[in-house]
Amino acid sequence: MSLKAFHIVFVIASILLAFGFGAWSYFDYRDQGATADLVYAIASTLAGVILVIYFKAVLRKLKNISYL
Repeated sequence: MSLKAFHIVFVIASILLAFGFGAWSYFDYRDQGATADLVYAIASTLAGVILVIYFKAVLRKLKNISYL
């Protein structure tokens, strides 16, 4: 597996983890009302959005490099 392919897989996993944790924290906030859960949800969702922007930039930059 090339460095490009590994990087893509790793960033996609990070995006899914960030949005998943954000959703989990939001549902905990909705159920329990703890302010920390809301902060975690917002921060994690923001990290997921930043990772999506980063992912698009990486794909644009590495478009001429093969996956092998």
